[in-house]
Parts: sequence; structure tokens; C-alpha cells
Amino acid sequence: MRLPLIAPEDLTEEQKPLYDDMKAGISSTFNAFTAVADNGALMGPWNPWLQEPKIGKAIWDLTKIMSMEATLPPKAREIAILVTGAHFNSAYEIYAHVAVAEEKGIDEQQLATLVAGVKPTGLEGEEEAAYDVAYALVTGSVLPRPTYDMAVRVFGKKGTHELIYLVGLYCMVSMTLNGFNVPVPEEDE
Repeated sequence: MRLPLIAPEDLTEEQKPLYDDMKAGISSTFNAFTAVADNGALMGPWNPWLQEPKIGKAIWDLTKIMSMEATLPPKAREIAILVTGAHFNSAYEIYAHVAVAEEKGIDEQQLATLVAGVKPTGLEGEEEAAYDVAYALVTGSVLPRPTYDMAVRVFGKKGTHELIYLVGLYCMVSMTLNGFNVPVPEEDE
């Protein structure tokens, strides 16, 4: 880990409102995994965002919109996020979103395949469209017209836009996590 966690009592005046907003968002939306240390310090991507509050606030505002106002079906969302995390081998992202995906009912075999960077068998409809769009985008190509058209048929135009932005956001989250070498929290077994 390249950035030490910031205990709440060590926050600057500029960091405090962002910390409060992020902590509230974490407790309401990102509670399937460990994101807050015992001393109240934020973990995962929130710690790097907190280190640079102007940049962090902009990213957090986008994250809130993409998470708290999401219209995509939950399983499709998590598949797209896991395709992205697996592509970048982003340990914390995979850790966090496997936990969320389990809550959303994605089975263990599909999760194991997704995090290995492979398309699981048995994906259909929304889940398959989410996988195909995310995979095409993270591999660096222009989204092929048939894949885009399929996504529009499945999610509508607004949902397809949301999916594309979601993959872009989680590319940035993966870069944040990897760039600052953010570890997966230790858990008691």
C-alpha cells in the first residue's frame, strides 16, 4: 500500500466533508465488503480519493451517480464490473465486487470464471449483453455495432449509455487501486 490510511482525527478541513459523504455512501451502498478500518479510516479506492480531495470529490460524485442512481439490473452491473476488475487484475475491486455479486445471486462457478477473465457458460440476455459490452471495451476496441445494438435491445439506449460509463468508471477505479497498490483487507478465517 502506497498511501497510509487516514484516521478520522487526522483529516484536514478540506478532507472532512468528503470523508463524511463517502462514509455515508459506503454504509448505505457498499456494505457487502470491508471498506472502513476499525479506526474509521476509509479503505479501497476511497482512501486515495480522500488524499486528493478535489479530484476525489469529482470521482466520488460520479461513483454516487453510477451506484446510487443505477438503472441497470444488479447482476448485469456486477458482471460488467467484474469483467473490468479481472481485466486489470485489480485485487480490491475483485474482492469487493465478488462479495456484492454473491449478494445479487451470481453463482460461485460463474464468479470463478469471471474473475479468471473468461466468459462463463450459461449467460443469457442482460448478463450476456453486459459481459460482451464490458469485454469489448476493456480489451481496447471500438464497441462493435452488433454488440452495441444488442445492448440497446436489451437495456435501451439510456441503459446502454450507463453500461458504457460504468465500465469506464471501473477502469478508473481499477487504475486507482492498482496505481496505489491498495490491498485486500485481511479477514479472520
